Amino acid sequence: MAKTMRALCKVRPEPGFELTEVPVPQIGPTGVLIRIEKAGICGTDYHIYAWDQWAQARVRPPCIIGHEFMGRVEAVGEAVRGVRVGDRVSGEGHIADLTCLLCRTGQAHICERLKIIGVDRDGAFAEYIAMPEYNVWRLDPAIPDDVAAVFDPLGNAVHTVMAAGVSTRSVVITGVGSIGLMAIPVARAAGAATVFAIDVNQAKLDLAKRLGADRTFLATQAGIVDEIRALTNGDGVDVLLEMSGSGAAIDSGLQMVRNGGTAALLGIPSDNVNLNLAERIIFKGLTVLGVNGRLMFETWYQTQALVKSGRVDLRSIITHTLPFEEFAEAFELMRTGAAAKIVLDVAGAR
Repeated sequence: MAKTMRALCKVRPEPGFELTEVPVPQIGPTGVLIRIEKAGICGTDYHIYAWDQWAQARVRPPCIIGHEFMGRVEAVGEAVRGVRVGDRVSGEGHIADLTCLLCRTGQAHICERLKIIGVDRDGAFAEYIAMPEYNVWRLDPAIPDDVAAVFDPLGNAVHTVMAAGVSTRSVVITGVGSIGLMAIPVARAAGAATVFAIDVNQAKLDLAKRLGADRTFLATQAGIVDEIRALTNGDGVDVLLEMSGSGAAIDSGLQMVRNGGTAALLGIPSDNVNLNLAERIIFKGLTVLGVNGRLMFETWYQTQALVKSGRVDLRSIITHTLPFEEFAEAFELMRTGAAAKIVLDVAGAR
């Protein structure tokens, strides 16, 4: 086995990534070494690529980026019992300490000392990644490779929808990037009565319509709040799923929710957001949910079941599969909004 590998790194605290040669990671007794085959690009990766204020405050270069992947087990530590060499796997990218109060009460996804691959520790835009056995997810053979590579963000969509309790309720999704698009068929599968989608990109809104949104709206059009209220008997929607991280979208989305409704916030703002908390949340009696990652591992079982059943089909959302070395083109496609979901073919690069 080679001692070095190619990896996409944030080398310095500035915009951009570099494809570099680094040592293959080592594993301990409970570790698993995975040979990456496919890796998905996420909005978080773009935050780091662009080196915005959020990334500057969170990421400490040099480090390997990327947290969505699938591949094959290359090696296991001597104490590993649950996976074997050759297994086809993905992985939960939130590495918890498993000893804090949150981990011991079933909330490991928000562990007090959580480390996220590709953000706080070396990630998956590489030929190999080392993961704790606990975080390795064995893939069902029925799940295609490209879809398996993006189980992480699909899990974000599933967690957000399930946490908000959308069954028989009206839903507005602000921001239909890849996760917002994924949330549409998930919400439908979970029994949402009505789904509205809002974005700045008309092509993504057209895709949202094909995925099952009842109505779509350009974020730049006037009077959206009033129109959505009119479409919901003057009350407003029951549920907001906020996927954009835009301060303006968060503000308008909260205005669209009826009194006593629910707002589930997943999008990551690039900077602080100013809100009139009294008018948007307190006086309306809203339930506001901060959604981080996926439940470990309830969401993974839900996600796999939805894909296997055919009720969630990502083929139209994965718009590009590019060779690993064409990462710059991939991030340019993200910057211009010309792609929905991009998967990098790491194995093909070998």
